[in-house]
Amino acid sequence: MILFTIAFLAGVLTIVSPCILPVLPFVFSRAGQPFARSVLPMLLGKVVTFAGVATLAALGGEWAVQANEIGRYAAIAVLAVFGVTLLSPRVAAVATRPAVALGNRLSQRAAGQKGSVGASFLLGAATGLLWAPCAGPILGLVLTGAALHGANVETTLLLTAYATGAATSLALAVVAGGRVFAAMKRSLGIGERLRQGLGVAVLAGVAAIALGLDTGLLARLSYAGTTNLEQSLLERLRGNSDTRAEAMASNRVAPATSGARNAYQSNLPVEGAFPSLDGAVEWLNSEPLTTEQLRGKVVLVDFWTYSCINCIRTIPYVRAWAEKYRDQGLIVIGVHAPEFAFEKRIGNVKRAVKNFEIGYPVAIDNDFAIWRAFANNYWPAHYFIDAKGRIRHSHFGEGDYERSERVIQELLAEAAGDRRTDLGLVTPNAQGAEAAPDFARLGSGEDYIGYMRASNFVSPEDIGVDEARDYTVEDLRLNQWGLAGNWTMGAEQATLNRAGGGITYRFSARDLHLVLGPGASGRKVRFQVKVDGVAPGADHGSDIDADGNGTVAETRLYQLIRQSGDVRERTFEIRFLDSNVEAFVFTFG
Repeated sequence: MILFTIAFLAGVLTIVSPCILPVLPFVFSRAGQPFARSVLPMLLGKVVTFAGVATLAALGGEWAVQANEIGRYAAIAVLAVFGVTLLSPRVAAVATRPAVALGNRLSQRAAGQKGSVGASFLLGAATGLLWAPCAGPILGLVLTGAALHGANVETTLLLTAYATGAATSLALAVVAGGRVFAAMKRSLGIGERLRQGLGVAVLAGVAAIALGLDTGLLARLSYAGTTNLEQSLLERLRGNSDTRAEAMASNRVAPATSGARNAYQSNLPVEGAFPSLDGAVEWLNSEPLTTEQLRGKVVLVDFWTYSCINCIRTIPYVRAWAEKYRDQGLIVIGVHAPEFAFEKRIGNVKRAVKNFEIGYPVAIDNDFAIWRAFANNYWPAHYFIDAKGRIRHSHFGEGDYERSERVIQELLAEAAGDRRTDLGLVTPNAQGAEAAPDFARLGSGEDYIGYMRASNFVSPEDIGVDEARDYTVEDLRLNQWGLAGNWTMGAEQATLNRAGGGITYRFSARDLHLVLGPGASGRKVRFQVKVDGVAPGADHGSDIDADGNGTVAETRLYQLIRQSGDVRERTFEIRFLDSNVEAFVFTFG
């Protein structure tokens, strides 16, 4: 609501900006004419123009979402340009010259047709175009939101709120006539200062986005020490403020009727209705499923992404539940919502589904349509849905597997109408990266390598944004890392330009994982790992041998270290024998 209010007020304030002066003579030519036939069509034309811009922005953003890195760069660039146009009227004039020229032509045409509804509507459309130099902050926010989050109703509503504010001030100007025009001229100095202040605010927003501060809600649940606390807080918040909580009072499971006196009813609360599964770009292991088709089945919806270590460690349980309870009426649906651009590639997801031996249906949610329908914010996230199509339980992050399986058993018993005997609990034989973490001795957390979210990077050289640069590694303290060799630091990953480069990390954990890819060429990349300067030996991970040798053949998470003895602070080093490798994120367990 705050953002919509700001958009409305921004629209109101733009009328005191100097860039609106060219259209005002035409606007005031409508003063004194019938409101319904002249002023109202003009205002509608203005709003429709902005709605069109909103639609184009959303569609452009939807395309940008399909090219993750490009979309983000474009969004930041667009927002930065709009910020500069607010600071400099000259830059604004150049950037919006095509729209202003078209607006002038439409205005001149409309001005000669007084009294016509069509001419007034045309004048409004022209005013909308001529307003473009003043609309920097809002248009910048709209285009950025479209590029980062895809097309959505909020995008259109934001620009509509802006247009409504602008139309409101314009209507007042038309009604008041010349007195307002004179006052506006006197206020142009203040309006220019407001405009420049907005420009500073927009550029500050660009800096925040460039630093990755806009992605906080999508951070993974990685630190063992906070997982339980976060889960507790989330459940408390959901119990107090989530819209699904409002449904609990009216949608709790009804007590058994006299006709079904012995039917078993679980006391699990109702958190809301089963949201739509529409919007997946493709389904694996199944035809597209709908909530209507699943009525009468107990459903577990698992949000995951294939390079997320937290998701990987959860998969053995989800897979075991799907197999154990399939014949009793449980349907498991994996919703693959990508974090990185490479996870949008359907071929990569298909290969991951095969590697993880996932046989249940998987919806590829590249556009985050199902994610948004569930109002989800986490990987992994589990939603448990009863046979009547109601969410009865949810869990975020790793762990609490016993409770989750008991929920499945309760919902299956409720669907069957009888309390069943203890069915026991699954005990998956998880291997490699799927094995449970050693939280008790975990002293290192997640670290991203791309500059958007990079932290703890301590190479003496400054990060070169999207440019090739030589890096070196010096002494590291715990949880610090650095690059060696010639790398190009991108938004999501660092790419090695010449063979022989490497990455060093000072860590304390049983397991060390690194998400790696062979780059655009797809050629395999050989590498060698050392721990404290020597081959890992018995401490090697599942993706290397005892001598530390391994190969990057596909873009995924690689387990490089699994300490076999005491866990202590150690220095990890990986050196690549070939170029073009891409490194994304360190995770630990």
